[in-house]
Amino acid sequence: MKPLKELLYKVRIEAISGRTDLAIAMVAFDSRSCSKGSLFVAIKGGIVDGHVHIASAIQNGAQAVVCQEMPKDRKDEITYIQVENAREALAIMAANWYDHPSRSMKVVGVTGTNGKTSVTTMLHETVTGLGFQAGLISTIKICFGETVVKATHTTPDPLSIQFHLAQMRDQGVAYCFMEVSSHGIDQERHLGIEFAGAVFTNLTHDHLDYHKTFASYRDVKKRLFDALAPQAFALANSDDKNAKYMVQNSKARPFSYGLKVFSDFKAQVLETQFAGMQLRIEDRELYAPFHGAFNASNLLAVYAVCALLDFETEEVLVALSQLKPVEGRFNLIKGKEGVHAIVDFAHTPDALSNVYQAIEQLRTRNERLITVVGCGGNRDQNKRPEMGKIAAQFSDTVVFTSDNPRDEDPMAIIDQMNAGVAVEHTQKVLIQPDRYQAIKMAMRMAQPNDIVLIAGKGHERYQEIKGERFEFDDVKTVKELINA
Repeated sequence: MKPLKELLYKVRIEAISGRTDLAIAMVAFDSRSCSKGSLFVAIKGGIVDGHVHIASAIQNGAQAVVCQEMPKDRKDEITYIQVENAREALAIMAANWYDHPSRSMKVVGVTGTNGKTSVTTMLHETVTGLGFQAGLISTIKICFGETVVKATHTTPDPLSIQFHLAQMRDQGVAYCFMEVSSHGIDQERHLGIEFAGAVFTNLTHDHLDYHKTFASYRDVKKRLFDALAPQAFALANSDDKNAKYMVQNSKARPFSYGLKVFSDFKAQVLETQFAGMQLRIEDRELYAPFHGAFNASNLLAVYAVCALLDFETEEVLVALSQLKPVEGRFNLIKGKEGVHAIVDFAHTPDALSNVYQAIEQLRTRNERLITVVGCGGNRDQNKRPEMGKIAAQFSDTVVFTSDNPRDEDPMAIIDQMNAGVAVEHTQKVLIQPDRYQAIKMAMRMAQPNDIVLIAGKGHERYQEIKGERFEFDDVKTVKELINA
């Protein structure tokens, strides 16, 4: 139980109707979750307006309601708090409810189009390898100690975030590394977290179905850095043209990392093989089982964060050399006949280009490159022709297939991808909307030493079709078929 007044601390209130000397038993933003003594927060969503469910929340036991619009028919025994932004209020109240757990640890947020999962996961594994208690909130999972929870969103809702941070605090976690998505920032899910630092990886074409314009997408990302405290650090990838803009006017201490541009932290790829790559970070050399400049950049980001958190350099380098590729990110599977399959989450034009550039460094030109790729339904349609163009340009053969078509016709999505293919590459394209059959087709075509790239889904273990999720795992499928 917590006093309502305590929960409302720092919430921007416009009006109050009713008593504030109430003891609140729980905070909820789903009316179905409400029970006796709860506080219900009515969120105006893109599809559902929580204000419609205020009566249901009260019926289920809510005795206080936070809303952006006061209901016309108010009950005398219920307290109504009108706020300008209910999402913001929920995030602040969630932090108040759990007694601000982020103050008890160093939380580092990572944002960007690509690399968030890799950087946060590698940071978690590195710091854990150094002997410290660390937590992770990522697209794939939320974990700390022996606790592992499968993630449902890149950035969870505020109550879930604060709940997991409180669990981490209670178990003595000293560091937490968290993916912060543009959706999460725009919907205020990150508010109430006191970040020790934030990392910007890159910014490329994605999520324009939600943000509408690239400038809007960029500006939402920047809000994470604008809110940092003076004692925090703001680390940006100087190889991305948006790096300076991200940290501009931030109160935090600015730092940069990069492979190409002069930076506070710099690295160079010395050699690349199927087994991994040799790097020079600052003035020290490091071997790691990763591929591609994008992974070199991710490793450098991890090194830089560890340096800014004051970890010992030599110990960090040893820990980095012991890392393994993140699930679904350039996962290399070798078949008995010498076929190399690569499963990668690449689902944006830039991410797909990065994977091809990494593969180019491994090729001898005596082998073929076969790609299986699709684009998600109910998402940004503008990137589909570009994805098709890139896949056909770099591949010897490409199979266009399904990748979570959701409510759309898979063939309509494939047609949009096909529209981007240059005339000189059209003969390379095959179409198989069934993803399993598409992967099977690619594996059957592959000869010894050929490379098969399965792009788009990575760590995901489902196909989302017409509102249902069907079990499907690219890695499992490839392992089943590569030696068949």
